[in-house]
Amino acid sequence: MLFIFNFLFSPLPTPALICVLTFGAAIFLWLVNRPQPTLPHVDLNKQSVGIEGGARGSIFQKDNDLLHYYFSDAKTLYEIFQRGLAVSGKPGCFPWPVRPRWALVSDRAEYLGSCLLHKGHTPSQDSLVGIFAQNRPEWVISEFACYTYSMVAVPLYDTLGAEAVIYIINKADITTVICDTPQKALVLISNVEKGLTPGLKLVILMDPFEEDLKKRGEKCGVEILSLFDAENLGKENFRKPVPPAPEDLSIICFTSGTTGQSKNTGVFQPSPEDVTISYLPLAHMFDRVVQAVVYSYIRLLPDDVKTLKPTLFPTVPRLLNKIYDKVQNEAKTPLKKFLLNLAVASKFSEVKKGIIRRDSLWDKLIFGKIQESLGGKVRFLITGAAPISPPVLTFLRAAMGCLVFEAYGQTEGTAGCTITLPGDWKSGHVGVPMACNHVKLEDVPDMNYFAVNNEGEICIRGPNVFKGYLKDPEKTQETLDKDGWLHTGDIGRWLPNGALKVIDRKKNIFKLAQGEYIAPEKIETIYIRSSLVSQIFVHGETLRSFLVGVVVPDPDALPSFAAKIGVKGSIEELCQNQTIKKAILEDIQKTGTEGGLKSFEQVKCIHLHPEPFSIENGLLTPTLKAKRGDLAKHFGTQIKSLYENTQE
Repeated sequence: MLFIFNFLFSPLPTPALICVLTFGAAIFLWLVNRPQPTLPHVDLNKQSVGIEGGARGSIFQKDNDLLHYYFSDAKTLYEIFQRGLAVSGKPGCFPWPVRPRWALVSDRAEYLGSCLLHKGHTPSQDSLVGIFAQNRPEWVISEFACYTYSMVAVPLYDTLGAEAVIYIINKADITTVICDTPQKALVLISNVEKGLTPGLKLVILMDPFEEDLKKRGEKCGVEILSLFDAENLGKENFRKPVPPAPEDLSIICFTSGTTGQSKNTGVFQPSPEDVTISYLPLAHMFDRVVQAVVYSYIRLLPDDVKTLKPTLFPTVPRLLNKIYDKVQNEAKTPLKKFLLNLAVASKFSEVKKGIIRRDSLWDKLIFGKIQESLGGKVRFLITGAAPISPPVLTFLRAAMGCLVFEAYGQTEGTAGCTITLPGDWKSGHVGVPMACNHVKLEDVPDMNYFAVNNEGEICIRGPNVFKGYLKDPEKTQETLDKDGWLHTGDIGRWLPNGALKVIDRKKNIFKLAQGEYIAPEKIETIYIRSSLVSQIFVHGETLRSFLVGVVVPDPDALPSFAAKIGVKGSIEELCQNQTIKKAILEDIQKTGTEGGLKSFEQVKCIHLHPEPFSIENGLLTPTLKAKRGDLAKHFGTQIKSLYENTQE
């Protein structure tokens, strides 16, 4: 060996020899330390399996049996919490905002629950408790107080509007509301004084309040208690926990859509089609988070917990689109755009090989700041609630340095029902059925979708599907068929690899004058891909032959776009400019053509609106879905003008 070494290298001068050895050592270290790919744990060409009746299930299911729970001692939220306490070996704590000490969540929940029982509630599904507060530790404590004694939590949201809060309290026969601020308590008392919520008898307040509020409540028969006093009262009258059974009701969830005014009461009552009050087996939602982690083989490290920064980040496309747009807008020069595109392409090529990391050169130069904006510790990012465009999803998978998945589901299915698998980084689909439910496609003849062609309405069945709408059997029967299938109203297509793609929407369909069926939400999903569009509402009428639209331009992209075509002004002024309007119309029509829209699916004219649709102005639901009826009324004058000034 020494002879070979001397033969090969002895003629070389010492500096050259050192360079050769250094280069060889560098190559050796790179080979030893290079990032190792994580290979898919399933065949990506066969991501789901067919079962009897034309449905498909998770490839992780055994004998087509649906997963009901991961651990036999964690079948309810109460049991999940108790198991967490036992497994972690540490008490679950939140900082107590009044006393300078830490109080156990389990203890506080038991004291609050005991107080509710002392005040007349019963440990049963007939005992409904309203929670009217922003996200905070006391919200969780109130929720677990209900779970500890088999009571039912009913969230109340001020984003739904004052009228909806009245509706929920009366619909659910709520006698007790736990709220956060004196202002909200005052609203509740005022409703009782006006005779709008006569059943409300007890309000428990998280924040400090004045004695005058308590006296005002007493005058109309409403007792006002501080959370501090409620817990002390429960401690003095402690009752042993009465945990729920897995099949018991856990929470009633209201989601809002358009509203219609009742002439008899003067109260806006959400219509049955738009407000769902669902029996939700929430333990399955937590199980599906576990499933997703198991799919990905993620191992959380002790340091991840110590940092108190998120490692699991569920989010919605609206936030992710803003991150994407901000990065794109900051890459203003040709060189910056070139480097950004090169970085995305380089990182995404690694992702496709199964290499997920945050320590590459591109991470240090470009993507590190983006990762730090979410805490820098995210290991698992999941997007849902609305479609996300392929370019944004590709960018995120390259930039975030973590596993990024897309999920699909709805409230009635307790959130996610399908999710993409690790290793399948192709965008444009929503993955495969979760292990707790099956998915099938059902014929929609009116839209020419047939299950035999692997297309149809997406239907879901499993223990995660809700039990029904509260006090609304007719609406329940419309959504849940006799075999237990939840009809989502979305149109899907099975891809050759067994993944599901959402391609259309069954609801909100109308005909144009020539008889063509129009699904406006599908069109909006394509138009929103335009960088100039922040929001869009597509409108059509059966007596008209074409579509019109209301566009909210992107406030960040519009000024620079306008400057390029020689137009300057404020956002309001630009929205009034005919040159800008024509340019945006041409841009979204081009986007529509690229997205596969037919000519009759393209809008023919648009109105530009400078202010975004929002929950506050009544044009979006709390889940950020368009209130189509309200939008049509709000922009009625502009829509009429568009039709009158455009030739058919």
